[in-house]
Amino acid sequence: MNPQAYLDMADTESAHWWFKARRKILSAFLEHLNLPPDASILEVGCGTGGNLEMLASYGKLSAVEMDADALQIANTKTAGIYDIRKGTFPDSIPFHQQFDLICMFDVLEHIDHDIDTLRAAKTLLKGNGRIILTVPAYQWLWGSHDAFLHHKRRYSSGQLNNAIEQAGLRAVKLTYFNTLLFPLALAARLKDKLSERKTAAGTAVPPPIVNSVLYHLFSSERLLLKKLNMPFGLSLLGILETADAR
Repeated sequence: MNPQAYLDMADTESAHWWFKARRKILSAFLEHLNLPPDASILEVGCGTGGNLEMLASYGKLSAVEMDADALQIANTKTAGIYDIRKGTFPDSIPFHQQFDLICMFDVLEHIDHDIDTLRAAKTLLKGNGRIILTVPAYQWLWGSHDAFLHHKRRYSSGQLNNAIEQAGLRAVKLTYFNTLLFPLALAARLKDKLSERKTAAGTAVPPPIVNSVLYHLFSSERLLLKKLNMPFGLSLLGILETADAR
């Protein structure tokens, strides 16, 4: 990822509506996974550590991060209390034990070999373990935001499900999300394309009232996502298990 993106993330991920709402949505799913009290959890691509405290409330947490500066920020932010190791998927994984839960939040789109990465994650799963992941949706939405963040691709639900199945996994939940704000985001992306913007828009925390409204709109989707799969959205969320589970 662009080094500046890590710095932006470190400055904003505790307060920015998008990060806060995504954590709220993810927490809603994690609460219903019936993880054991002593669950072992691995976050792949923890960045500057914005999800670590949330994930640690569900079990014993470990994490992998490829960028040395981001890893240092994450360790500093969390006072070094989590086991965060430098590494990459699928070829340089610093953990060899198995986990009850593996998390990949907006990570897979940064990796050249996404299917191999899912296969590698599968080898680290306990028999009844789960993977929860998010990725950006729709290649036709590609723009300066993706280039700035060094994305390799965006996914449709069919493309993501195909990668999941090729890796020997099965999606028990696969849905678009960030649906309610889709029209606003689409307008912003079109504006960026027309202006030929070279950096990611929307990374700064907006004024408090705007930040609050966007947070409540986005996070409210957790109530819908419990009951149904959204037909479109800016992102995709998947909960995966091994194909031979059950």
